[in-house]
Amino acid sequence: MLCRFLERIHAAGADSIGLLGSTGGYAYLRREERQRAVRVAVECVGGKTPIIVGVGALRTDEAQTLARDAKMAGADGLLLAPMSYAPLTDEEVYQHFAAVAEAGGLPLCIYNNPSTTKFTFSDDLIARLAKLPNVAAVKMPLPANGDFAGEIERLRAITPDSFAVGYSGDWGAADALLAGCDAWYSVVAGLLPSPALALTRAAQAGDSSAAARINDAFRPLWELFRAFGSFRVMYVMANLLGLARIEPPRPILPLSQEAHSRVEEALQNLKSVSSSIP
Repeated sequence: MLCRFLERIHAAGADSIGLLGSTGGYAYLRREERQRAVRVAVECVGGKTPIIVGVGALRTDEAQTLARDAKMAGADGLLLAPMSYAPLTDEEVYQHFAAVAEAGGLPLCIYNNPSTTKFTFSDDLIARLAKLPNVAAVKMPLPANGDFAGEIERLRAITPDSFAVGYSGDWGAADALLAGCDAWYSVVAGLLPSPALALTRAAQAGDSSAAARINDAFRPLWELFRAFGSFRVMYVMANLLGLARIEPPRPILPLSQEAHSRVEEALQNLKSVSSSIP
């Protein structure tokens, strides 16, 4: 099943694949399940599309072990979020990242995801982490004030030239890419890689009209992501697209039938414009 998803992403021409991120449900998986996922991914698309593996864990030693597992299996990069039960200080997060980056020995992306981790990276902390060996990128949430260009300029001024600034939050992807960010860490591309790539390439080319047109086709889906959480909606999408018969891990509950109908309508809206997507 996993290979089916990954082959579609590779065939669409994605620049990389994020494995075991939030949509991959990494926080709900045991070490053995994560190891199996990375092994399958490498067997399926390794050497063809770079694979970035999420290694977040509550304890530093566990995250270090997951980072080593990913490297040993053939991953190309790592994604790390500061998971916690007790709220973390900046120094605790710095030491956590330093230890995992050293253990993994691969390019590592800072995962700034305050909606789930309840920790927000300050500019100063990002700048400090960017000086560490192997820390190569940051995955940012959408800025509350919508000023992508200002935030990107500010972060680039305090990080090395090679440091990449990207964004999550699919409904802001077009604006982020048009503002010049280095990457869109997409949720929807896991199941709809071709239209997601079309949006990406249009925005990267500076074609704001094409990007707006494609983004408008996605808009009903973005509304559902914000209403129900993209994690829940993606399970519905996988079922409706006939790619898998799966439900989210408990305690996350499946969405209602009414929500299923709304997701189906959103997918139909995308299909209706698919012929005009370059």
